[in-house]
Amino acid sequence: MQVIRVLLILVCMALSWPARAQQAATSNPSKETTPHRPRIGLVLSGGGARGLAHVGVLKVLERERIPVDVIAGTSMGAIVGGLYASGMSAQEVEAEVRKLDWDNVFASRVDRRELSQRRKEQDFEVSPLIEVGIGADGLKAPIGSVSSRGLESHLRRLTLSARHIKSFDDLPTPFRAVATDMETGQAVTLQDGDLATALRSSMSVPGVFAPVEVKGHILGDGGLVNNMPVDVARQLGAERLIVVNIGTPLAKRETLSSLTGVTAQMINILTEQNVRQSLATLTPQDVLIAPTLDGLTAADFDRAPEFISLGELQAEAMVLRMQDLKLSEADYAAWKAQRVKRKTQPPPLSFVRFEGSKLTHPEERPDILQTQPGQTFDVAKAEHDITVLAASGDYERTDYRLVRTPEGQEGLVFDLKDKSWGPDYLQMGLDFSADNRGRSSFNLKLAHNRHWLDSAGTEWRNFIRLGTSPALGTELYRPTNWRLPDGLSGFMSGGVLTQRRTLSYYVDPVGDLSAEIDRSVTSYNLDVGANWRELGEIRLGLVDEAWRDAPNLLSSDFVSTRSGLEASKVARWREQGWHLKAVFDQLDHAFFPTHGWRLEANWMQGHTVQRGDSIGPEGRVRHLELQGQTVHTWGLHTFNIGARLGMSDGVSPDIPRYGLGGFQQLSGYAPFQVSGQQIALLRLGYQLRLTDMALTRGLFLGSSFEVGNAWDKPEDIGRGKKRTGMSLYLGADTAFGPVYAAIVNSPIVGPTIMLFVGRP
Repeated sequence: MQVIRVLLILVCMALSWPARAQQAATSNPSKETTPHRPRIGLVLSGGGARGLAHVGVLKVLERERIPVDVIAGTSMGAIVGGLYASGMSAQEVEAEVRKLDWDNVFASRVDRRELSQRRKEQDFEVSPLIEVGIGADGLKAPIGSVSSRGLESHLRRLTLSARHIKSFDDLPTPFRAVATDMETGQAVTLQDGDLATALRSSMSVPGVFAPVEVKGHILGDGGLVNNMPVDVARQLGAERLIVVNIGTPLAKRETLSSLTGVTAQMINILTEQNVRQSLATLTPQDVLIAPTLDGLTAADFDRAPEFISLGELQAEAMVLRMQDLKLSEADYAAWKAQRVKRKTQPPPLSFVRFEGSKLTHPEERPDILQTQPGQTFDVAKAEHDITVLAASGDYERTDYRLVRTPEGQEGLVFDLKDKSWGPDYLQMGLDFSADNRGRSSFNLKLAHNRHWLDSAGTEWRNFIRLGTSPALGTELYRPTNWRLPDGLSGFMSGGVLTQRRTLSYYVDPVGDLSAEIDRSVTSYNLDVGANWRELGEIRLGLVDEAWRDAPNLLSSDFVSTRSGLEASKVARWREQGWHLKAVFDQLDHAFFPTHGWRLEANWMQGHTVQRGDSIGPEGRVRHLELQGQTVHTWGLHTFNIGARLGMSDGVSPDIPRYGLGGFQQLSGYAPFQVSGQQIALLRLGYQLRLTDMALTRGLFLGSSFEVGNAWDKPEDIGRGKKRTGMSLYLGADTAFGPVYAAIVNSPIVGPTIMLFVGRP
């Protein structure tokens, strides 16, 4: 009986064992029985500014507590994904995107106010937007139409926390960027190295950004071969994918009538073909988010908030499809804690050096840099330094890297790439004017610059103007090792300039034309000077000017009042002496400025002698020339005040030295119609920015009011009745120079319609 009882107990225990085992497993879960969480991969496609919609998607994923285990991106998708993978939150990425001035990020050169005065002055003669190289093998064009300097600078700053990470697997979130090998046409998956360089390489849009050389490969935009890298995310071990496709749709027929339109369409076709292949590999478990971005293009970076909102909107519409990927608050907090951005302390710099440039010698000018060995690394100083280097106009690329030696020392390396189309540069400009009174002029201008003739940075500049007012000039400019406090640096300069123009001279500005005079001036100068940081320059030197006034047409009333000059006589004389010249320029643009100021002053003192047996003035001569303007903008409204003063003392030629007339120089009067040995002018101006235009800074509506006059003697300045002029114009700052269509008016002459291109 006892045996039977024991057997029954054993049978019952055996029957109840599975239930108890299951209960024990439920109350004490082990790692092996925990439900498996799939590895989630985020795939972000390229598409220029449209890629900013990715930021909105990231915001929704964070809000819904959906983790991202790996990220693969192309072009703008690589940039947004790389920043997120480095440990930044969606809100941090959004804040950086919103505060960027995208016009400056993609500016073809640094802010004009940061340039040396030497670079600024040429803006008034030829447009800085068209520059080609010239050499024995002909003309060479830039390989990118937009500078990437601003973008690289921001990427460098935002990825500093990852500077010591070599493998992208070691980032807070494992990451891959996709680029294209421009030699083989194959996709290149960037998985290690410098993160900022990888992100920039992936967005090297052909014809827009110059390609980047990485480990011997010339890398272009990854969208050409794999714009939506689904396969790359799967190779990282992703089991479930969240794919964001913001690819640019094909353009309409009307956009295919230009070279740029056809080129853009070709890139779009290549991109869309590989996107379709990637879409075909998605499974029902994957989530595809495709924001509707109608009316927004890949170039609309200034509409970043709209892209972010639209990405957020589309991601919210797909939230139900992603509910099974959502974590509890505790689990998401734990996941989030694992990808916190690494915080690093700015290191002390053991060294500062330059790499990449084969032509220039910036190490000869360490004083131009704020960053110096022995200092603690400062991002603001490093960004200032690459701006100063870029302002020289010598480099296609200026970047910096913090590096660590095998001995553990950290230093700063400025990574420079010489312009592939330099060091001989050719710029072209055009002057053209015509009005309804039958007056017209035309000039074609060419400027040649040769940089770095020697290790000191000597430059050779040549200028030629052909047309109505021909000119020919050359100048040799050599920086010196003179260093003075507050950023003053010395230079020496020598040059020759010869120019000719036809003057329409009026004895009485209200009367008829009195004479037409061909005036030629050839000037020689030898100067020493100092640059004062980016503010401007001061020159002191010797000057020798050979003047020639030849009459083409003389009226009888002119001969009776100017007995010294006859129809058959040519006046020739030389003015020799010394001059002091200062130019300070902080205008943001040479034409249609919105902020800044400019002041120019020139004092010359010497003597005048006749040349040969010709007639002409002889004796002591002094003259002072001043002009300046200040500009301020409130919203779309810009106001400016300009002034000009010319004074001459001592002997004077029969034909006055200075003249007023022309657009905004007593508008309505013809050029030089109001003339004298002394002139003064005050100009008040207003302009309104109307709209953006392709290939321009925008369309402007403006007006001006000017008051001034001319006098014979310095003591007469300001006396008598003043003359006035005014203008109303539409203008645009184009790659070929400023373009104006204007109505000008003066009380004496009446209204005149003008059209002109170039310097007013």
